[in-house]
Amino acid sequence: MPKSRFSTPLVTSALALAVSCASASAHAELGGAMPSEASSAAAAPRMLLNGALRVRTLTDAGNTTINEYATSTGQIIGYAWEGPTMPDLHALLGKYADSYRTGAATSAADANLHSSRIARPDVIVESGGPMRGYVGRAWLPAALPPGVSADDLQ
Repeated sequence: MPKSRFSTPLVTSALALAVSCASASAHAELGGAMPSEASSAAAAPRMLLNGALRVRTLTDAGNTTINEYATSTGQIIGYAWEGPTMPDLHALLGKYADSYRTGAATSAADANLHSSRIARPDVIVESGGPMRGYVGRAWLPAALPPGVSADDLQ
């Protein structure tokens, strides 16, 4: 059996670094809970629409501004973004990413080069814009509080 070229301490250190980086970049996702305090990546949440929504703004690694929307109880119900890069939709959508991918695969024939709208019963994602000018939003239609519409997510 050939001897491994990697030492155990080196592998252990690499795994520890990977785990700490993943923890540092971890964030909430659709359906999850919005942190109530400010972080290094996001401002403290502020209230909108007479307290029906909380929103916090963060900037991702690609310098895209992301608004994260939650109900008054803290459940994240939507995101809106604008910036030079697309946000990590898989991370933002969380458990809804598979539903989005399924919808995207079935609507590929209707695809538009600069915009798309994937509407599923559980999640809706709208995205578009030219290169370096991406805009979009994603939300849980059934979770919108009374008096809040998708147009409020900007």
